[in-house]
Amino acid sequence: MPPKKRNRRRSRQPARRPRRLLWRLVRFAFWAAVVGAPLAVGYLFYLDYQVRTQFEGKRWAVPARVFARPLELFPGLPLTAARLQSELRLLRYAEAPGGALATGSYARNGDTVALRTRGFRFADGEQGAQAAVVRFAGGRIAALQTSGGGALSLLRLEPLEIGGIYPAHNEDRVLVRLDEVPPILIETLLTIEDRHFYTHHGVDPAAIARALLANLRSGRVSQGGSTLTQQLVKNFFLTPERSLWRKANEALMALLLELRYPKDEILEAYLNEVYLGQHGPRSIHGFGRASLDYFGEPLEQLDLPRVALLVTLLRGASYYDPRRNPERARERRDRIITTLHERGLIDARRAEAARRAPLGVTRERGVAAVRYPAFFDLVRRQLRRDYRDEDLRNEGLRIFTTLDPLVQAGVEAAVARELPALEQARQLPADQLQAAVVVTRSEGGEVLAVSGDRRANYAGFNRAIDAVRPIGSLVKPAVYLAALERGYTLATAIDDAPFQLTLDNGDLWAPDNYDRQSHGHVPLYQALAHSYNQATARLGLEIGLPRVVDALGRLGLRRPVRPYPSLLLGALEMSPLEVVQLYQTLAGNGFFTPLRAIREVVAADGTELQRYPLTVEQRIDPAVVYQLTYVLQEVVRSGTARALAAPVAALGVAGKTGTTDDLRDSWFAGYSGEHVAVAWIGRDDNAPIGLTGATGALRLWGRVFAGLETTPLTLLPPEGMQLAWLEFDPPRRSAEGCPDAVQLPLATAALPPEASPCGQRVERGRGVVDWIRGLWR
Repeated sequence: MPPKKRNRRRSRQPARRPRRLLWRLVRFAFWAAVVGAPLAVGYLFYLDYQVRTQFEGKRWAVPARVFARPLELFPGLPLTAARLQSELRLLRYAEAPGGALATGSYARNGDTVALRTRGFRFADGEQGAQAAVVRFAGGRIAALQTSGGGALSLLRLEPLEIGGIYPAHNEDRVLVRLDEVPPILIETLLTIEDRHFYTHHGVDPAAIARALLANLRSGRVSQGGSTLTQQLVKNFFLTPERSLWRKANEALMALLLELRYPKDEILEAYLNEVYLGQHGPRSIHGFGRASLDYFGEPLEQLDLPRVALLVTLLRGASYYDPRRNPERARERRDRIITTLHERGLIDARRAEAARRAPLGVTRERGVAAVRYPAFFDLVRRQLRRDYRDEDLRNEGLRIFTTLDPLVQAGVEAAVARELPALEQARQLPADQLQAAVVVTRSEGGEVLAVSGDRRANYAGFNRAIDAVRPIGSLVKPAVYLAALERGYTLATAIDDAPFQLTLDNGDLWAPDNYDRQSHGHVPLYQALAHSYNQATARLGLEIGLPRVVDALGRLGLRRPVRPYPSLLLGALEMSPLEVVQLYQTLAGNGFFTPLRAIREVVAADGTELQRYPLTVEQRIDPAVVYQLTYVLQEVVRSGTARALAAPVAALGVAGKTGTTDDLRDSWFAGYSGEHVAVAWIGRDDNAPIGLTGATGALRLWGRVFAGLETTPLTLLPPEGMQLAWLEFDPPRRSAEGCPDAVQLPLATAALPPEASPCGQRVERGRGVVDWIRGLWR
């Protein structure tokens, strides 16, 4: 073969190999496209489905918010400047003496308080911020005016938030609308985090390039290139893992999100989703919650320095935490303010003022998980009757309760002061006594305050609801109520002598008085006022145990009661909350009103879901309650509660002491013209405490009432009843000033027909006076 031909064949072989390789690559690319394109499209559809279903559905599990009652100011309201100031401090109003009032601030000058409220969405609608001047005189609001001097008929302060019911994953957020966000926050956020937000399509290549260059120069990751949309996708849809696959998904989903939704909706979602700190086990999400948590102010009321501080937290909520790392947070905040000035968003003067401003964070974080645990416990139990736990945790409900923060604070202060004083005075072991107090409003049955432990913020065993203890002599008003309904009068004589009763099991029951003394025949009112056991037991057995049980039921007791004779002297276990219900009916003049801790429940969109209205049912004749309340006032005037401090006793309060066997439980229940309260003191191990109702719970109850702005208890005889002066042994009419005369309410038809000699003289004298007056007319 000629050499030339062999050389040609050899020279063609290398040329065919690249062609074959190229052909294989083309075929691979073709089939990859044929197979991969549908997969890629399918994956894009999958990501699009994920974006749509999550973004258009319920985006967040929003906790329920629980609020105290709002303080409503109006001319004539019994209130002092000091108590208004206390309320404003609880609401974290800033004191601004002599200066211009910003929203959420006040200035007090003697009996005049000027304030500017914050806006708030109440159950009945939105109320904007208002400026007002409140003038006080004689313990009341004398005038309520606008800042311009015009008359105001009503001003509502926003209610104190007392806690929340949080989702299982413990995310805490307060949703805000874009139009509620201060414009300076939007400007700062976009300037620092995403300058081209309104022009890019979810991913900003220029920002990525800038970040890459900056990171190469610094030798570390000092700058990110993610847009706000990518940050939202990362927080909202993806796991926090760091990988190229997750980053690719983030970019694709950001593009899809921007294709489907307007910029403003994406920005609003970002403002509500972004992580901005930790409050114990709860993670703080969104600027709305963060504003309350760091500053105690609604987002719309923040100024430039505080806005810049919140934007600082985006780069690291823990690293820049202003409470733990104030200098680091201030440095970053000031850099942000400087950047705003360099970009022409603020002038030099405003920038300098903002850099000089303090960080402004509150000493404590916003709202504790639960501010008043015992009351909050009562609210949750009442809510569970009507709502699923899932709805309470996820639906963003707003629950408006009956709690009065000033009354609650007074109760907590009274418990904190009285228990150590009692332990010291009685030489009891320190920190062994426990207490429970419940305060309600006599008209309407609203629960104003609950204390279930000597420690104000203790969230464990709630003694006000769950400590079911013997109530001792607190049961006796039910015995005397049943007797009055059977025709007995307060003047009816009862034998307070020893006796024995053989029970069905063969045991002997022999009641004895606390002082081990017997008092012979005593009028019915005296037996109750001095809590004589023997007389009460005889009376209860005479009228019959079933009638006493029935009286308890009509007063409001729901638990089953066994009709044993010992019931008459208090062998009945009840919680303080149940006892309050009994005395609530007495304070309500015989009208039963179920206790309630909730006023309204409102959905996240402002729709009222449920109102808990006042319900009233007349169960007892007001004439009978009038007589019984008169005797319970006598308990304070001359009976077992006569040790009550004079200022409180002067209110004409009615009440009853209760002491159980071996001095294990100390009780007092009573009411004024406006409030009802029950106080219990004891030990969790049921050991004796050495305190009667008069030496223990009465002191605590009296201190609670000393801190209340309450009205005196004034009794007006109902039709057919009158206050009459009487003498006993034998029962005769008498007159004021006569020896042994006692004034009691009686039915006119039940007055003794005969008057005592002293009474006759007074009556004849009155007759002559009336005859002379008739001639004069």
